[in-house]
Amino acid sequence: MDIIIRAVTIEDYDTVFELWNSTEQSRRALNPVDDSREGIERYLKRNPTTCFLACESNHAHKAVGVILTGHDGRRAIIHHMCVHPDYRRQGIAASLLSRAEEALRQEGISKVFGLVFKDNDGANAFWENQGYTLRTNLNYRNKSLNQDVPQGE
Repeated sequence: MDIIIRAVTIEDYDTVFELWNSTEQSRRALNPVDDSREGIERYLKRNPTTCFLACESNHAHKAVGVILTGHDGRRAIIHHMCVHPDYRRQGIAASLLSRAEEALRQEGISKVFGLVFKDNDGANAFWENQGYTLRTNLNYRNKSLNQDVPQGE
């Protein structure tokens, strides 16, 4: 099967949202504000060249994988990465990550980080295999500025 990787657009929102809901791990990372159509549209406007969609070449509008990566001009963060369970172990995640990292390099970004649930063993193994190290000298601090966005654990 041929997989193509292309830039994400807001027109992809419904298929991306369906993809995110295909796994429990992705569902639990969503929030009703930032991951709404409006929230993702805002994100894509700020990060038009660093977010990618993987789809079958004959279904260019059905997402099988996605990565949303953005930056502040200094550091980048991978906000969402998901590959549909039926398409895993085919190199799609690594290809998405490679495209995002190259896009970030082209924008002058030299460091990127991502957040992974501690209990997501498969994802943690993937990131380790991709050269992402576990930082143990930092605490991740979180504050919701919107009552509709959960604070988190």
